[in-house]
Amino acid sequence: MSGSRVKFVAEVSSNHNQDLNRCLKFIDIASEIGCDAVKFQLFKVDQLFAPEILRESRKHRERKKWELPLEYIPILSNRAKEKAIEFSCTPFYIEAVNELLPYVDFYKIASYELLWHDLISACAQTDKPLVLSTGMSVIDEVFSAVSCFNKSGGKNLTLLHCVSRYPAQVDECNLVAIEQMRNLFSCNVGWSDHSVQTSVVNRAVHRWGASMIEFHLDIEGRGVEFNSGHCWLPQKIATLIEEVRYAEKADGDITQHPVKSEIAERVWRADPSDGLRPLLSQRSSFHV
Repeated sequence: MSGSRVKFVAEVSSNHNQDLNRCLKFIDIASEIGCDAVKFQLFKVDQLFAPEILRESRKHRERKKWELPLEYIPILSNRAKEKAIEFSCTPFYIEAVNELLPYVDFYKIASYELLWHDLISACAQTDKPLVLSTGMSVIDEVFSAVSCFNKSGGKNLTLLHCVSRYPAQVDECNLVAIEQMRNLFSCNVGWSDHSVQTSVVNRAVHRWGASMIEFHLDIEGRGVEFNSGHCWLPQKIATLIEEVRYAEKADGDITQHPVKSEIAERVWRADPSDGLRPLLSQRSSFHV
């Protein structure tokens, strides 16, 4: 992982509150705080939940208010281009894949849709990169999803280890799964964060080599999902991104070698003939 750059993706989810200006502000903020991409979700409640659930559950019916209007998509994509960050969206119904095709830089499939191979295949066949979250899954289910992607002609897959609890508890994050999946599938693997803990994200990056960090963003705590406790506010995540970017400077880009600031000190190493400093070649010319 030496020299790699972590990709930060701001997940707006349904915190847009169906307000176009608020959506645009999310993109602006994502760019300002150093994100590489911003992501929305495209779903229709009547194609997200089964009729039996919607008949019985007012709570699920009321998620109609969480839908992102389809007509916003080209506007949001253009704004992301203006801000020089990537635009992504999660399709939650098959037709959404083609509706998003002209506008997204990559697709994202949520953990709850991991078993839906028709959706994975539809995304893979577009030749666009796919990010796939693995929350709640066992490894055989991940194998099946990855196999579906590959058999459907997919070329660029990133898996995101994820804990589908809102918020996720630190002792349940199981970050070692990042390394397990990277070894098994030979693809990029990252962390989709629901913990809102800087220590967890830093651990995912610096210990387990997460190549992507996805996090839920809210602007000021008024998004419809903020009270669930899994959303970051801009300043807190901005500080974390800045810390990660600063630490990335330490990676370097080549194998072991003396850096510029060490060159002058090389002659002051112990000479192998007697173990004394500096090298013999320097001793006779030394003057205070």
